[in-house]
Amino acid sequence: AAKAQQTRALFDQLDSCQIDCVTALDEPAALPGRPARPRLVPPKDVPTRSPFTPEGRAAMLHSIAHIEFNAINLALDAVWRFAGMPIEFYRDWMRVASEEALHFTLLREHLRSLDHDYGDFDAHDGLWAMTQRTAHDITARMALVPRTLEARGLDAAPPLQAKLARAGDTRAVEILDIILRDEVGHVAIGNRWYRWLCERDGA
Repeated sequence: AAKAQQTRALFDQLDSCQIDCVTALDEPAALPGRPARPRLVPPKDVPTRSPFTPEGRAAMLHSIAHIEFNAINLALDAVWRFAGMPIEFYRDWMRVASEEALHFTLLREHLRSLDHDYGDFDAHDGLWAMTQRTAHDITARMALVPRTLEARGLDAAPPLQAKLARAGDTRAVEILDIILRDEVGHVAIGNRWYRWLCERDGA
């Protein structure tokens, strides 16, 4: 909760800050800013749950919350890792980080209304693994994270909303509406900077 709050506060402060340059920092810990839970397991060991039982619906929402929590790290990593980009690049990815923090907060609040919390179910680390694989290639990062992983989320959201609506969880459907709206913007940001990099590099 503190991480999400601080991420949103940092973005809100950007307009009053002067960013002169961004320089690469030391490599962070393998799992930056992670709580002790959830327990991370191989993707094949995370069971698929039905939204038509209270426990299954909580587990499904937990998996989405875990994606959003990792997405905060993904966006913040793009901000500090890749030096020498236009100022707008850093502002765009701080906006993404702030919106991912909002998504996580909304999902966690809803999970708690279902007598669960973030960390109650196992999760996997596939999203952060993609960050590590693209750590030294900004063009690959823009191609594979926003344009591929987040774009897949756009395709997955409407069927998931339909299931949650049939399960009677109108609040979850509302939260996914917010996430879907914002993720369209995140994919657009990825497209913008991917094209900018290709033009810069003559690709």
